[in-house]
Amino acid sequence: MLNLTSFIRFHATRTPGRTAVVYGDARVSYAELLSRIETTAGLLAARGIGPDDIVAVFMKNSLAFIELAFATSHIGAVFLPINFRLAAEEVRYIVEHSGARLVLADTELRAAAAGLPEVILVDEAAQADSTRLARDAAPAPMHVRGPDDLFRLMYTSGTTDRPKGVTHTYSNFYWKCADHVVALGLGAQDRLLVTGPLYHVGAFDLPGMAVLWVGGMLHLHRDFDALAVIRSIESERLTCAWLAPVMTSAILAHPERDKHDVTSLQWVIGGGERTPEPRIRAFTAYFTGGRYIDAYGLTETCSGDTLMEAGREIEKIGSVGRALAHLEIEIRDESGRRLPTGESGEICLRGPKVTHGYWKDPDKTAASFFGDWFRSGDIGHLDAEGFLYLTDRKKDLIISGGENIASSEVERVIYQLPEVRETAVVGVPDERWGERPVAVVVLNAGQSLDFETLARHCRQHLASFKVPKELVLRDQLPRNPSGKVLKRVLRAELSGAADAGRSA
Repeated sequence: MLNLTSFIRFHATRTPGRTAVVYGDARVSYAELLSRIETTAGLLAARGIGPDDIVAVFMKNSLAFIELAFATSHIGAVFLPINFRLAAEEVRYIVEHSGARLVLADTELRAAAAGLPEVILVDEAAQADSTRLARDAAPAPMHVRGPDDLFRLMYTSGTTDRPKGVTHTYSNFYWKCADHVVALGLGAQDRLLVTGPLYHVGAFDLPGMAVLWVGGMLHLHRDFDALAVIRSIESERLTCAWLAPVMTSAILAHPERDKHDVTSLQWVIGGGERTPEPRIRAFTAYFTGGRYIDAYGLTETCSGDTLMEAGREIEKIGSVGRALAHLEIEIRDESGRRLPTGESGEICLRGPKVTHGYWKDPDKTAASFFGDWFRSGDIGHLDAEGFLYLTDRKKDLIISGGENIASSEVERVIYQLPEVRETAVVGVPDERWGERPVAVVVLNAGQSLDFETLARHCRQHLASFKVPKELVLRDQLPRNPSGKVLKRVLRAELSGAADAGRSA
């Protein structure tokens, strides 16, 4: 039987004094982490939370975030991390759709959490030690779970106008951990930098908690700061990290980077986009002891489905590596027929780390599979050695700073403006963020709209990173003969003539 506490207890018994997590000035051993988990689980139990209940965490990175994830598992409940950048309307939808019975929210996020049922606010002191919330709660006993029991829900922006709740079982999570241990050679000597947001699979899963699985150490940052990251690598002799492309770029461009010893870093997994050769070369020139690992993965697969192998980065430039040990990849056409090597089609995945489907949505679940093969919606091809190349991705998905933005979700909000007759939101290349969202709008007759009005409206309903950065006014949108908007045409036009027709 399974429970996340199981591997913490294993290390707490054998190496109780070994450091598990560093956060600010706090250094928490495995023995102390186990004690905190059991006590915080007692708090949840005292609030009536039990097996299969959903506990939402609306928090930035902190020790409490990790402790709550394990404490939720400890009593058999289901963990639901929520993107702290979301607006109140988006948070409310996720909480209501999931059926979460309890929400724990950072005090600085209280405005977005206002009006939600059963909210516990987590102040700065409790962020560093979740037992401060527990008062006199008695430690809770561990509730064992089975492989097919639900461990976590994660709501992701796909190509629909509302986020989808991805279900992760214990089997999904543990097979993910096993594959990452094998592919990355993880062990107790590893010291992982965690500076990406823990609500995201990149920070929590790639390889994330798998480092604790093998007895290693996490060095946790509340927010990303390039200089703080560089200093941490030096002071803690950190060995590995997951970084979104925008983070890597900020580190490489920092004016004080050469004042610090970063030779301990052995690898960094990138995420969110195909990595150009100049960035790989710049990375290895700075991190002389490390390598940049291109990867491909999905929330639906607990992340990290392919990893580039050491020494083949330049030879296979443009590839995101080969599939992990217990994951299969095939390229299929629209009817589900397997395509031959070298031919582009939809990337489909099969294996024990792949989700069983979407929460409360059998129709989307059914549409996302060819039999037992998950349909990623991304387009790519495999070479003769099994290396995966991405040639396109979910057409309506924008990736900005490592965050997924569903264009249809932004369009739904823009359509609320009475001035708007039609709109299409697309991503265009951006040197810092990878992509930035641009709103292309056709106005109703006699109406006018400026960028400030559009942005102000969107900020009332969406997370700030989803708000369009530009407004382009057009007389009409390009469409195919069946009337579908040709977003690829808009992307090509805006990418090639960035200033054409721009209103902001």
